[in-house]
Amino acid sequence: MKKYFQFEELGTNYRREIVGGITTFLAMAYILAVNPNILAAAGIDKGAAFVATALAAIVGSLIMGILAKYPIALAPGMGLNAFFAYTVVGAYGIPWQTALTGVFFSGIIFIILSLTGIRETIINAIPVQLKYAVSAGIGLFITFVGLQSSGIIVKSDATLVTLGDFTVGSTLLAVTGLVIAVILMVRKIPGAIFITIVVTAIIGVITGVIAKPDAVVSAIPSISSTFGVALDPILHDFSSLLNLKFLIVVLTFLFVDFFDTAGTLMAVADKAGLVKNNKLPRAGRALMADALATTAGSLIGTSTTTAYVESTAGVAAGARSGFAAVVTAILFAVALFFSPLLAVITSAVTAPALIIVGILMVSTLKNIEWDKFEIAVPAFLTILIMPLGYSIASGIAVGFLFYPITMLLAGRRKEVHWIMYILFFVFIGYFIWVR
Repeated sequence: MKKYFQFEELGTNYRREIVGGITTFLAMAYILAVNPNILAAAGIDKGAAFVATALAAIVGSLIMGILAKYPIALAPGMGLNAFFAYTVVGAYGIPWQTALTGVFFSGIIFIILSLTGIRETIINAIPVQLKYAVSAGIGLFITFVGLQSSGIIVKSDATLVTLGDFTVGSTLLAVTGLVIAVILMVRKIPGAIFITIVVTAIIGVITGVIAKPDAVVSAIPSISSTFGVALDPILHDFSSLLNLKFLIVVLTFLFVDFFDTAGTLMAVADKAGLVKNNKLPRAGRALMADALATTAGSLIGTSTTTAYVESTAGVAAGARSGFAAVVTAILFAVALFFSPLLAVITSAVTAPALIIVGILMVSTLKNIEWDKFEIAVPAFLTILIMPLGYSIASGIAVGFLFYPITMLLAGRRKEVHWIMYILFFVFIGYFIWVR
């Protein structure tokens, strides 16, 4: 086992990988509660959605850990599930069964692109300066997610965002957790993020901010209402798929998942020290894991499955190999039986972990050539748009639009990979027809 996962080469051990896998699970366990609620708005049975969410995470994380050997966990993606429920089903009026078909088609396209090596070629063509920017931008993005979900930052009609009410129990709990995390990190305590999550949850229960779980074990709900329904329109009403609206749905799922995954892979792998010569080893396998997970998830009954940036929490806790992703997958399997206990892992509990990880990820800013304006412009916009636009994909799109322009104007066109020029026009289409 140690040899397969290259423990010696990566300088890791079972304890670090297990702690890292547990930390990643705790940081992303919220999806087991959030995703069913969102998909229920589309008409999907909440119990079935809960099981589908867990199964998609198990399949994706196992494939990523065993095949690609990366400490990256997968689960149905936030943002994509909202697009599924509120835009595709809600605004477009497409039945949720057909929406799942759209996710299925996007997964099949992912697989084809991964088999041909196109996805890996695109990721390796991205200049290292923009990869640093993507990593830092994702760090700011997940920090903002943590601040917002915990109530430390709230919306404001006057200034868009402002500081929240620190007399609110959940917000005060998140601040307490952040203080604990900072103390542990400064003191270089092993597993600091994991300890922070556990201690914060215990404090929340003791103070009454977090309700005690009603039960410990519950029966696994049935997925008969969602399993395989993605294939129904293909087998029984294929003509309903032959329209521009459905095509846009498929392409949107394809585009956002492609670049969300690309950004997450680069960020997590860079933080774990796994990037070699500006390239991701086994990138093709990692991308294939994402593609297979998306396809499997659609057949089980959930929206697009993607790599989770919360995996950086596990990396910060010590994870370096795919064994950590396997641990996370096992915990998702266990969660199927112990779902009531997840009630104590609230956004206030996970917010400190996200904020600390964000702090760690923006360290890549030091590697960007800020003194070269042609580099500074696309890098800065990539970093800025992710949190302000609340989208990893949009941040990448804006930065990648400006990069070939500034490089051409600086007389450095030969340094731009030809794929970056193609992506320039792809992103223009993204903003015209998708955004």
